[in-house]
Amino acid sequence: QVQLVESGGGLVQAGGSLGLSCAASGRTLSTYDMGWYRQAPGKEREFVAAISWSGGSTTYADSVKGRFTISRDNARNTVYLQMNSLKPEDTAIYYCNADLRPSGFSNYWGQGTQVTVSS
Repeated sequence: QVQLVESGGGLVQAGGSLGLSCAASGRTLSTYDMGWYRQAPGKEREFVAAISWSGGSTTYADSVKGRFTISRDNARNTVYLQMNSLKPEDTAIYYCNADLRPSGFSNYWGQGTQVTVSS
């Protein structure tokens, strides 16, 4: 089993910054791609960013490109999301994801952390 625990959410004014962390336990995730997703009230969960197992490749949703940075520390089994120039439309619950299905395991999600951006 894999447990993912997000932290770092909170309330910030528009234009501000927040850093999220996702700590994994139960299995080493250093050989798996990881991602962040978010879900705003009344909307479906959407992709935010992903990072390859080595950290050498990253992908971003157009809506956050240039403002968010995903990174990882495999020694700490942790993935990060640095969010700058936040906008009210970034308000959502942010979820960490580890999709281990290619290896025959499950698709794992954290419990989420709330990010609220005030205008």
